[in-house]
Amino acid sequence: MAQPQSVIIPQPNPAALFVVLKVKNFADAQALARIASRMPALTAEVAAIDPGAQLVSAVGFGAEFWSVISPAAKPQGLRPFKAIAAAGRIAPATGGDLLFHIVSKRHDLNLELGMRLRRQLGAMVEVMEDVRGFAYLDSRDLTGFIDGTENPKTDRERAAAALIGAEDPDFAGGSFIVTQRYIHNLEKWRALPEEEQEKIIGRRKADSEELADDLKPPTAHIARVVIEENGEELQIVRHSFPCATVSEQGLFFIAYCKTPDIPERMLTRMMGVAGDGLHDRLMEFTQAVSGANFFAPSLETLKRLA
Repeated sequence: MAQPQSVIIPQPNPAALFVVLKVKNFADAQALARIASRMPALTAEVAAIDPGAQLVSAVGFGAEFWSVISPAAKPQGLRPFKAIAAAGRIAPATGGDLLFHIVSKRHDLNLELGMRLRRQLGAMVEVMEDVRGFAYLDSRDLTGFIDGTENPKTDRERAAAALIGAEDPDFAGGSFIVTQRYIHNLEKWRALPEEEQEKIIGRRKADSEELADDLKPPTAHIARVVIEENGEELQIVRHSFPCATVSEQGLFFIAYCKTPDIPERMLTRMMGVAGDGLHDRLMEFTQAVSGANFFAPSLETLKRLA
């Protein structure tokens, strides 16, 4: 199989940088694609400053932008993020043409790589999102619950969930990306007793143990996002991180998947538009403020863009 970009398969280190960009003029599309194609080489240059920091990255392309730079060849399923609105719950589609996802043990190296990329892109783009993600305590979301418990654990399992395979051979080794930034209402959340919080998430707060079926409501978060088909759980690879200031706290959700159908199904179940009359109660305590889909091509496909 073609090689995926370096951030996708490894378990993430504690510092992340997410940058979503809008292309001002598609007349610059090919020049921007050439710059983006150099992401692995530029990552290697910055990584050499401190190999122990394990700097890795990926560049993703929005559906419209990809259609401009590669009109004759498009991965199956690549499409813009679909906005959802239901009973006051909103998942907006804010879009984006380029995504840079950078992870290491050092935020300063993430920033160095991001700044070098930004200088090369210059006035051809404008920044839509520039978010620093960080590991919080023992891998917890700012709600206090451990995040990513359902993630595939081994490299083989993560590759099977994240990477396009024989179903679309021209783009094998690539991956679809879904991003959303959420802002939590922690004051409202913290007013709940811990037992009620656990029922909303579907896990114990202390150790992330899943609640027994008779204690876990059908509106629990994990009851809405864990989907089984033909006896197997549909998997995505989450790389989400808390993001916060002292005034605003939330989560940058990002997932890699072999098909965007899976996260779309999860989100419809969360938002309450899956047809069963239920929604994820966690959505009563957090609000999505952005949403976008991207495609992360394999290293081989990325080189061809140059």
